[in-house]
Amino acid sequence: MFDAFTKVVAQADARGEFINAGQIDALSAIVGDSLKRMDTVNRITSNASAIVTNAARELFSQQPALIAPGGNAYTHRRMAACLRDMEIVLRYITYAVFTGDASVLEDRCLNGLRETYLALGVPGASVAEGIRKMKDAAIAIANDRNGITPGDCSALMSEVGTYFDRAAAAVA
Repeated sequence: MFDAFTKVVAQADARGEFINAGQIDALSAIVGDSLKRMDTVNRITSNASAIVTNAARELFSQQPALIAPGGNAYTHRRMAACLRDMEIVLRYITYAVFTGDASVLEDRCLNGLRETYLALGVPGASVAEGIRKMKDAAIAIANDRNGITPGDCSALMSEVGTYFDRAAAAVA
């Protein structure tokens, strides 16, 4: 996993070229957006427990069979595993938001997750729904305009949404 600066340098070096003005402008835009990105990650991270808990609560109220005897989240041990997995997905999404790159999310979290859930009998559609509920909560918290770096965050919020969408699609 390379950061944006390292990627630009590696690509220029491979071609034996100087870094061009377009690349410098693109990197400058990344620096300009970095405060918004850090605000977003900080907000999601600071509210991670509430995001996970509320998403799970909503999911279980809509799909009560999950927490009924015989359900995949029945017993405290299984419920704890469910909440742990939701928290792990959310954590890797914050890594992707922070770096602006989904590779860490894909490589270290989502790669093979569907197969693992299938082998364990975990309903992928329910996990995907839980991730969508986390997405809604995280974007609402991150998009709150109070106390953050001023500016248009619509592109960043769209990007944040794509990481959640990738995670939901990976388990469904």
